[in-house]
Amino acid sequence: MMLTAFAMGWRPDGGLGFLGAFGLLLWLRFALIWIGVWLGLLVPNPEAAGGLFAVAFPLTMISSIFVAPQLMPDWLGWLAAWNPISSTAAASRELFGVPGEAVAGDSWVEQHALLMAGVWPVILTAIFLPLAVRRFQKLSR
Repeated sequence: MMLTAFAMGWRPDGGLGFLGAFGLLLWLRFALIWIGVWLGLLVPNPEAAGGLFAVAFPLTMISSIFVAPQLMPDWLGWLAAWNPISSTAAASRELFGVPGEAVAGDSWVEQHALLMAGVWPVILTAIFLPLAVRRFQKLSR
């Protein structure tokens, strides 16, 4: 995608910060893989695994990627602000140097998006990696 963006004229304004942004995106992806592995090991067959998209869809849609949490109803805005994807998106926008897009909201998690973009993957990996390993060990017996 980055090559396509370059071909279309995009240039990162954040200096070498764009490497950090890609690192954060990969770091979150690594953590989300463990959630997928754990969920995949819970389902009984490949056909049921296809239905797992319904679990992942709300995670991406209830985030600040498309709409600022301040424009959402209070309860939904709170969920969107505390979504790990929102923190990574806000931190990536800041590191990519996207003008006007890195403006944080009023909540603590929005004000510390760069910190939380690094912490969320650690939390998710610490929870779901052991769950996935334990589930795999149960299946192999």
